[in-house]
Amino acid sequence: MIRTETVTVPEYVHGYPGVAFGGYVAGLLAGPCEATEIHVDFRARVPLETPMSLRPTRSGGYAVTGADGVLLAESTPAVLTIDPPPAPSWADAKAVTDAAMVSRRVTDCYGCGAACAPGRGLRLLTWDTPDHDLVIAAWIPDPGLADESGRLPPEVVWSALDCPGGWTAMRKQGMGFGGVTAALTATQLQPIYPDSPYISYAWPISHGGRKHIVGIALATPSGELCAVAEALWIQPKP
Repeated sequence: MIRTETVTVPEYVHGYPGVAFGGYVAGLLAGPCEATEIHVDFRARVPLETPMSLRPTRSGGYAVTGADGVLLAESTPAVLTIDPPPAPSWADAKAVTDAAMVSRRVTDCYGCGAACAPGRGLRLLTWDTPDHDLVIAAWIPDPGLADESGRLPPEVVWSALDCPGGWTAMRKQGMGFGGVTAALTATQLQPIYPDSPYISYAWPISHGGRKHIVGIALATPSGELCAVAEALWIQPKP
């Protein structure tokens, strides 16, 4: 018997207004999977404050569908072959994040919005580094992001692997504003805790036409990898 659950993305968990944050949705689809490396495809915009069905699939992944039965996103086991570059230093990441506070437009994006209240957004302020081919950030997750285990749940970890990819595509590959996450493949290598320092960094891999492929990683200040992802971002048609 296939067990179907009902899931609802809260209103504040959005990227663009009115659209559920992609990394959060990906984490909901990856969390129940037995595989440790997961690929998530986004098929359509996922709504906010709307009950949806989450069910396992024959592939070993999960699918989320709307009330009308339309497939919105789907996860499948994958093999992640990405080779992250070394993490930047905490000092460099902190300097870039401090600069982002004055350089970037303030938004309430769940991933990178400085206007989010503590615990209701990651406040992961990734920004460009002109001296090398990375976008980076210093990040200390708020305690309100943790679950009952005291760790960050998959939907928060995957969220932290989302926005940095978009900033990389925009700042390093020329993607215009309005790009969306089309696919995200990731693995979590160790638990991630609130009130602990992490370095977020992302880098360009390839791009052609409207498609942009980027890599993203989370690491400790000593450079130990905690989570790694490869993302496909797409610039919408004019």
